Amino acid sequence: MAKVEAVGIRPGNLLEWDKRVWRVLKSYHVHVGGRGGAFMQVEMKDIETGTKTNQRFRTEDKVERAFVDPRDMQYLYQDGESYVFMDKENYEQLSLPAEFLEGQAGYLLPNTEVQINFYNGRAIGIELPPSVVLTVADTEPGIKNSTATNSFKPAKMETGITVQVPPFINKGERIKIDTAEGTYMERA
Repeated sequence: MAKVEAVGIRPGNLLEWDKRVWRVLKSYHVHVGGRGGAFMQVEMKDIETGTKTNQRFRTEDKVERAFVDPRDMQYLYQDGESYVFMDKENYEQLSLPAEFLEGQAGYLLPNTEVQINFYNGRAIGIELPPSVVLTVADTEPGIKNSTATNSFKPAKMETGITVQVPPFINKGERIKIDTAEGTYMERA
């Protein structure tokens, strides 16, 4: 384990504090004038229970960084309420429940490459590729020559998610979607 000074805590860091692993959501450097010293105000979320907390660390405090083992995996298929992934190095399969994916399942097609982060041998998070290409399963008919408009229409993708697309997109077209924002990027 590596220790980091409290002033080095940044959003996205994983910290081991109070015998739990926390993901840093926000961190602020606060200096109280007069008698008080400087400290870091850190908002964290427990990766196991999902509870949030605010914690103050003195700037000279040292905090344990959690060691995370990222593994490249491939999504294979959905098995009821679980999603099955395969480790690309040793071909072992891992089944994760739907609630673990937290709404990311709509971007998964078979053979999608993902990174799953492990802590002490247990999966704690999944990182999708920056964008995916999906086929439009259903949408209103397209309007010809409507490329210079700011209006959007809903389109249901093959995985079941709905994305706002420009009016010229038709059923059956393949489009590129930003997985972080869930927005249309371009035709594929």
